[in-house]
Amino acid sequence: MNPGHTVTITPADVHVEVQVDGTTIAKTDRPLLLEETGLPTRYYLPKDDVRMDLLKATTFSTVCPFKGEASYWSLELNGTTHDGIVWGYETPITGAEAIAGYLCFYPERVELSVSA
Repeated sequence: MNPGHTVTITPADVHVEVQVDGTTIAKTDRPLLLEETGLPTRYYLPKDDVRMDLLKATTFSTVCPFKGEASYWSLELNGTTHDGIVWGYETPITGAEAIAGYLCFYPERVELSVSA
């Protein structure tokens, strides 16, 4: 890790719900909060709490030097494809293992609500 760059992953005691066009795509009471230097706070949700039946894996991937290789999924909803709306690290690197099996939605592309 670069000096001064940190990635902190902690369980959050909040309820997170993700909707697109009024349809609930995910909801959980067991998100992980990921805080990374220079980036907004992200909520990672367990795949078990995401409507995976509405998601389709893409062939697109990116690499983060602090978390590893990210895979992306598109949402198919009411005849509309929301390309690459969610990502996850299926085999994250050392130090980020906690987010394996979790997904994160682009908050500017969904309706993300967080409540206590």
